[in-house]
Amino acid sequence: MGRLYMMTTIINRKLSKKYMGLYKQDELQVTFITLGAGTASGDVLDYLGLEATEKAVIFAVLEESSWIKTKKDLQKKFHIDAPGEGIAFVVPLSSIGGKKALQFLTTNQEFRKEEESVLKDTVYELVIVIANQGYIELVMDAARGAGAYGGTVLHAKGTGMEQAEKFLGVSLAAEKEIILIVAKKEQKNDIMKAVMEQAGMESKAKSIVFSLPVTDTAGLRLIED
Repeated sequence: MGRLYMMTTIINRKLSKKYMGLYKQDELQVTFITLGAGTASGDVLDYLGLEATEKAVIFAVLEESSWIKTKKDLQKKFHIDAPGEGIAFVVPLSSIGGKKALQFLTTNQEFRKEEESVLKDTVYELVIVIANQGYIELVMDAARGAGAYGGTVLHAKGTGMEQAEKFLGVSLAAEKEIILIVAKKEQKNDIMKAVMEQAGMESKAKSIVFSLPVTDTAGLRLIED
């Protein structure tokens, strides 16, 4: 039992079912998958002997020991370390909005909260809101009211939503919006609280919110001023 991370996996879209199957086997019941595209130039692709591919991006919250197990499986079973096979990486979480959301996101994983000790000196935080599809404005109105300047939206599909009723007392739709909001660290709690109160489980958005530490930024001069 240890720290919590958000794992991001970027792979060829054709392999998405294969990877989702592995994650389910590793008892990562709650995952969110969206689509992407590679941006490597034609010259680079030719040099590596690769073709341009559409990508799948998979997000999951997992505990430290779960990551160690999943990483080994990715290396041994899928040979993810080989060129062109994909990439998986983790970023430490700094907070999660509510005990029930924590239990839901870490379904079937053993976790004991420790003293927060990861990247305490960061200036910014990335607030991530996962909401039912169609309620972006409800989420952003709440966030802006607490000082957020704006956000970026990804459309995704969630798995393990049938577990929501057990932990959250509500049922959740599989179609999701993931809203990414970069904010100053001192604003993070107010933004998360506002989203939970105005667009949380008691609202139609049924939002889950957590945050990641941001170690450095570029392009946020306006916020700093």
